[in-house]
Amino acid sequence: MYLPDFEYYQPNSLAEACRLMAKFGPRARILAGGTDLLHKMKHGQLEPEVIVSLNGLERLREITYQKGVGVVIGARATHNDIAGSALLQEKYRSVCEAAHHMANNQIRNVGTLGGNIVNAVPSADLPPILIALGASVKLAGSQGRRVLPLEEFFTGVHSSVIEPDEILTEVIIPDQPSTGSTYIRFGLRRSGALAVVGAAVAVTMEGETCREARIALGAAAPVPMRARQAEAVLKNQVITPDLLEEAGVCAARECSPRSSIRGSEEYRRDLVRVLTRRALQKAIKEGHV
Repeated sequence: MYLPDFEYYQPNSLAEACRLMAKFGPRARILAGGTDLLHKMKHGQLEPEVIVSLNGLERLREITYQKGVGVVIGARATHNDIAGSALLQEKYRSVCEAAHHMANNQIRNVGTLGGNIVNAVPSADLPPILIALGASVKLAGSQGRRVLPLEEFFTGVHSSVIEPDEILTEVIIPDQPSTGSTYIRFGLRRSGALAVVGAAVAVTMEGETCREARIALGAAAPVPMRARQAEAVLKNQVITPDLLEEAGVCAARECSPRSSIRGSEEYRRDLVRVLTRRALQKAIKEGHV
């Protein structure tokens, strides 16, 4: 399989990249890791006339902490960059674990955080845990920059609010009071499989009482979704096994999975129930360590 012909640009600045995207519009595609883009081009699913590479923009690969802002992850950070980040290991190990269990090592070496988000695949592993942690995304375009909550970024399968001339540049995980977080996924084999369902949780515990819980589900709806009714079940409640099961049942009730070759709607709903309960148990235990 051969790639179709295209014009290739590798800008030296983000401003230049945005100008190129504004100039070529829907005829252009961004290249970061390329694990999704090049595959689709080889199989004739995409035929962009222009490729704008971000590989010259090293600042977009940085993972830093900014006081008063939080942890800032550049969109070009690879999955292995995230999995091996000492900063993230210290502050949000759950994000490292989610990145570590994605795909296989070859893909993790080149696949990027930005690509994992912008492709807007319901089964993507990083969006649920980032949403559970209240992350925002920064978008840069010809008209300036904007920041919005990650959970508001997705509009459907392979669909988002990003404009043709915009580039996702950063993901920001804000400072927060959560005492524990985790992401649990179920796939049909050990490595490389897309998640049949994923459940991410961030909790704020005070003794045995859950003051706050954020639950985000992947592959359980057309977009990564918050299980807000399940969250409400836990808020300001003393945690018991029955309460965690109730939260799982509630999450299963409010999600809207589809049937596919990887699992029926009913199977996915039951996975949501089980994984939500297990993720809550793990996050709460972490907060008690």
